[in-house]
Amino acid sequence: MVYTRPDRVLADIDRALRLADYEIHMPHGPETLLKVNISWQHFFPACSTTPWQLDGAIRSLRGMGYDGLIPAQNGTVVVDSHEGEVKNKHKVVLDRHDLTSIHLNEPDIPWIPFEPKRPLLVLDKVYPDGIRIPALFPGKNVLHLPTMKTHVFTTITGSMKNAFGGLLNFERHWTHSVIHETLVDLLSIQREIHPGIFTLTDGAFAGDGPGPRAMRPYVKNTFLAGADPVAVDAIAAKMMGFDPLSIKFIRLAHEQGLGCGDPRQIDVVGEDIAEVDWDFDGSGNTIASRGQKLIYWGPLKPLENMLLRSPIVPWAYFASNLYYNGFWFNLIGKGRVRQMLRSDWGRLFESY
Repeated sequence: MVYTRPDRVLADIDRALRLADYEIHMPHGPETLLKVNISWQHFFPACSTTPWQLDGAIRSLRGMGYDGLIPAQNGTVVVDSHEGEVKNKHKVVLDRHDLTSIHLNEPDIPWIPFEPKRPLLVLDKVYPDGIRIPALFPGKNVLHLPTMKTHVFTTITGSMKNAFGGLLNFERHWTHSVIHETLVDLLSIQREIHPGIFTLTDGAFAGDGPGPRAMRPYVKNTFLAGADPVAVDAIAAKMMGFDPLSIKFIRLAHEQGLGCGDPRQIDVVGEDIAEVDWDFDGSGNTIASRGQKLIYWGPLKPLENMLLRSPIVPWAYFASNLYYNGFWFNLIGKGRVRQMLRSDWGRLFESY
């Protein structure tokens, strides 16, 4: 864990990766996927991978001799990753480093069947016809690039949730009613297919409230790095003010032996976080998330298949787009973006 500031962030990213022993945990032979997070095509502080996070990771990895870098982006039914990589200034960074994103949801990207070696909690039941993953992924390292933020379904979102878009395609919304178990299954799959897994979490901005889009952003000047996705998420949760083991996906992963979710058993190097508590509450819903929770866990549960797995499902995409892109961003979000752009981090963002 390191504290940072805009004028030294690239050096601090390198320091964080080295403090967490990147080269010990990530073999040099395989290529490395840079799993970029785009939670919204608009720039919104704390929502998606930052340009300095991507820039610093590429510079640091190349400085350590990792040359085979593959940026991987995923869109969703409500998020355009091509638009997102431009507005979040990922593309300008990748162009600078002569790299090009793979957009995993594009029709020409092959997906292959995956047969897990260890029992899964839910994915084999959610997808009875078989689980499919990108053909690009097996045999490659993966560096996750999430941000520190809360989430309406999972309390926080970070390294483990960052695999959600990479390993599941457009039907990923089928898993929302069992989202915690899904994240654990995805980590189990990652343990099987990736020689090395690492995380660089950006907390320059951090978001509280009904994330990942309708958040209240704050300047927090923080970076986390580590080889255990469960531990990185646990420390992020602790810093935000949550008991990590009270968050179901962290507790389940810990109990399954997929990582360590107990902060008392995690060796934190760099800064002392013993007294850090941002007092985030992660509470609150949007109109959209209230409706989704009624379907996933509320009185509309019996209608889930009809509403979300039938030909009428585009109604949900339309409603989400209308709410977030048409209403919330224009009425509320743009004001929060303008406020954060007046910060030193905002000025750094605009300099890219």
